[in-house]
Amino acid sequence: MLRIAIQKSGRLNEDSLKLLKECGIDISNGVNKLKAEASNFPLEIFFFRDDDIPQYVEDGVADIGIAGENVVFEKNKKVQVAEQLGFGKCRLSIAVDKREEYDDVNYLQGKKIATTYPVLVQQFLDKNNITAEIHEISGSVEIAPGIGLADAICDLVSSGSTLFMNGLKEVETILKSQAVLIKNANLSPEKEELLAKLLFRIHAVRRAKNNKYILLNAPNEKLDEIIRLLPGMKSPTVLPLAESGWSSLHSVLTENDFWDIIEKLKAAGAQGILVVPIEKMIV
Repeated sequence: MLRIAIQKSGRLNEDSLKLLKECGIDISNGVNKLKAEASNFPLEIFFFRDDDIPQYVEDGVADIGIAGENVVFEKNKKVQVAEQLGFGKCRLSIAVDKREEYDDVNYLQGKKIATTYPVLVQQFLDKNNITAEIHEISGSVEIAPGIGLADAICDLVSSGSTLFMNGLKEVETILKSQAVLIKNANLSPEKEELLAKLLFRIHAVRRAKNNKYILLNAPNEKLDEIIRLLPGMKSPTVLPLAESGWSSLHSVLTENDFWDIIEKLKAAGAQGILVVPIEKMIV
């Protein structure tokens, strides 16, 4: 049995459970339960505070866990990052009063900085040869400058709307963060094998999200030109249509290249282009 720790509430909880569901793992955790077991995969799920997950994984209470990189790096526990998961993206940034003139990091020399991430802030200051006073507080960091507690703050930022509403502006990014799957450094061979099976499913789900399946009709005299535009996983599938002189092509496009290639396909004579989401993608 593989034991995984996920956030019991907060921004990563829903996406973590959604990922496990997309991996075909059926979990019924009821209401306010701190432990659950999958019915169709040897997986036991613990629901913990996000700040505690790296410690529990290091101690072996959980074999693996899902946490933000910001928490993993701040806690600095002896765990290994097994996979970046692509959700929960945010950044750990320094912000100051929007009326302040901020030229560069030297502005922070001798200042007071309020944060819940003292380790990462200190690393940033040391890297830039800045001496500043760090005030560690547990919440409502954004109000610190307004009540005279600090000259600047360092906190997680997603849209920046909270900073704006509190009269602050973002001036330095310390860390770009996303959810990661961490693991205990001393997993048994049996649990490493279960983790490999879980990662296989996660990779299939993540590839599917980054790709689109397309079907299109093309005149046969344009096939070579259109095929050159379709990289696919290996090469496009080509099937003859009932109408003479036409074929149907099936392929896969990455999300980043999608619209650019679709425009080129239209210009090359492709018609009836259908775009279908992919649920799983195994290569």
